[in-house]
Amino acid sequence: MESSPENLPRIASLSPSVMSFLSSTFHPTHDLLNLCDSNLLVSELETQCSQLSQHLSDLMQRLDASLLSYASFSDRIGASFNESHCQLEDLKSRLSPFACTSDSRGEKMVAQELAALAKEVARVEMVRNYAETALKLDRLVGEVEDAVSSVMSKNLKKNSIPQSPEELLVTAIDSLKLIEDVLASVSKAHPQWVRLVSAADQRVDRALAALRPQAIADHRALLALLGWPPPLSTLSSSNLDRRRPCEVSNPLSELHGELKEKYCESFTALCGLQELHQSRKSRLLQGYDRDIALHQPLWAIEELVNPLSLASHRHFKSWVNKPEFIFALVYKLIRDYIDSIDDLLQPLVDEAMLKGYSCREEWISSMISSFTAYLAKEIFPAYVARLTEESVIDVQQSRMAWLHLIDLMISFDKRIHDLVSHSGILVSVEDYSLLQRISTLSVFCDRLDWLDIWAEIELGSILDILKPEMEAERNWTIKTRGAVSFLGSEDYKSPGISSLFLRHVSSVIDRCRSLPTLFLRSRFIRSVGAPIIQTLLNYLLTKCLEAEGLTALADDDAVTRVLNSINCAHHLESVLKEWCEDVFFLEIGLAPDDESGKPFTENSLFTGVTEGVGNGVFDNEIQKMEEFRKEWIDRIKNVVLRGFDSQIRDYLKNRKQWQERLEEDWTVTSSFVVAMDYLQGKMSIIEQGLNDIDFAAVWRSLARGIDRVIYTGILMNNAKFSGGGVERFKGDMDVLFGVFRTWCLRPEGFFPHISEGLKLLKMEENHLQDLFKQGEEWMRHNGIRHLSMAEAEKIARCRVFL
Repeated sequence: MESSPENLPRIASLSPSVMSFLSSTFHPTHDLLNLCDSNLLVSELETQCSQLSQHLSDLMQRLDASLLSYASFSDRIGASFNESHCQLEDLKSRLSPFACTSDSRGEKMVAQELAALAKEVARVEMVRNYAETALKLDRLVGEVEDAVSSVMSKNLKKNSIPQSPEELLVTAIDSLKLIEDVLASVSKAHPQWVRLVSAADQRVDRALAALRPQAIADHRALLALLGWPPPLSTLSSSNLDRRRPCEVSNPLSELHGELKEKYCESFTALCGLQELHQSRKSRLLQGYDRDIALHQPLWAIEELVNPLSLASHRHFKSWVNKPEFIFALVYKLIRDYIDSIDDLLQPLVDEAMLKGYSCREEWISSMISSFTAYLAKEIFPAYVARLTEESVIDVQQSRMAWLHLIDLMISFDKRIHDLVSHSGILVSVEDYSLLQRISTLSVFCDRLDWLDIWAEIELGSILDILKPEMEAERNWTIKTRGAVSFLGSEDYKSPGISSLFLRHVSSVIDRCRSLPTLFLRSRFIRSVGAPIIQTLLNYLLTKCLEAEGLTALADDDAVTRVLNSINCAHHLESVLKEWCEDVFFLEIGLAPDDESGKPFTENSLFTGVTEGVGNGVFDNEIQKMEEFRKEWIDRIKNVVLRGFDSQIRDYLKNRKQWQERLEEDWTVTSSFVVAMDYLQGKMSIIEQGLNDIDFAAVWRSLARGIDRVIYTGILMNNAKFSGGGVERFKGDMDVLFGVFRTWCLRPEGFFPHISEGLKLLKMEENHLQDLFKQGEEWMRHNGIRHLSMAEAEKIARCRVFL
């Protein structure tokens, strides 16, 4: 193919593909000059064009086939969609309320498939939530660990903003609170994620184990920089109670500017850290008795108390023999700083959202706790060591020093309670946890052996006072001149010794009220009060046995001694019963018999405790007093009854008198008068010497005994009664009833056998004959209730009709 250059197309009209072809074929100029045969190039191009045409034809065929395949597939997809739509419509109709329920199998299959699908979706959602929570916790814990590391090292990164240690601590606490919120929500919403919560708790615990000591150390260093504790060198034994609170220098109340702001930040951060610790503990103890371990002393207040207590100990060592100065100093420190500390720090505690804490209460309880620890470590061991000395004089002085120390503790606790009440702190009687924190007597909670030593010394001191009083005869008279009788002593005609014992037992009870737990109170009363009462009971028994052994109670003086002892026992019994009905003793009675000392609650009333069955502190003593009283009342009755039986013996033996006619001037049988005279004399002595309650028991018991003696000696002795004998017997019994009419309106009711026997003897013959015919029905109709049928028939046969 030949062509001239002027026939060549313009370069601008060439397509990019042609330009690319020419450039790749003719690189330099000589390639075009050396081209000898253009036909070869044309044939090559024609071959490539035919190949491309063939390839295009193949592609067109494949495209047509694909379009046909797609069309058929689209038809199948459309048919599938139509079928699915029909199936869904059918399922909808089946699930509708008006659908036929014949095809239940298909419904169950659909329900199972839907449940499995929902379960799988929930599982995937759970996994997603778990992963997100784990990542969030990991990020937050990592931030906390970085903050703790910064607090510990005090070296911040170069590009970070400089922060103070207090700001770093606040940042760490805020992050810890976020973590705690997340863990609390996870524990509540997903309790099965135990490992995730446990792993996070372990890392947080490690961070807190490093953060809390460092925060406390920084706070202590700041307190030392501020001049706390204030100097105590100006205090002496002579001016402990003279200086007014306003004269005391308090570095905290004198803070201003940057120092005050820095201390407030440190105090608030420490409170926030404790609030976080409390929240974590509350979550970890969920489901347990959280009240046991949740409350802790306020850490920031403890940091104020500890250095002040250490400074005070130097003064305590110089006042070993003058413990009253130690108590005066502690009270002064508590009183002088309580207002300024409350004014400055209570708003900070409220700002930290630390619930249930009062700075006044925490200041007092922390000071008392520190002082109690010093007593337990230094004071009491020294006093116990003194008691082991061999010298009797030294031991006696040591016991007096011990009681003096206890008196100081009780007086100190009362002053503290007054200070607490005047400070606006509400102290409930049932709040034993607070009572224990503000009482120096809580030293006995962990040392029951010291409580037993106190009880032993207290008991010995009281008995040393009471022993000579028991031997003094003036205290055994019914009315003691110059002595104030205890309540109820006149009603029971009690001798003065009972009031003396009750006053000492009452003083023991008053002293034990200061003990902070029910268990300690119960143990102390049982160790001191009960033995005092038992000592008096033993002495009463000894006096009665001596009186009985000397004259067998035949002498009036001996009877009077026994009556005084009975009156004393009954007076003690009545007062102890009245005491045991008080709430104070009811709570002690419900206290556990172990060393737990758990506070009394309303739930204690529903733990199976039965009223009146060994619940009271003095139940054993009351029971012994009652047994003693009943025993000796019975003995007095038996003595009088034996004497009456010996005096009436001739009267009972004279069986002929019941068949004799009465003389016109007859009044009463002379032998019966002797017995009545004896009975009246003894009853007069008993009535004069015995209290009204026990005397009523005596004459009623005597009436029963006399009723049995006369009934068996006369009516059941086969004596024959004529009309005159019945009149004689009736007249004598009227005299007997007249003796007892002084103490009751209808004495016949206390002599049932005599009254009913006399009733039978007074009946007419034909009336008595009905007894043998009708039997028990006749007896019920005629009011014979205390006699058996055989006894009634025997009495009826003894009646002689002329």
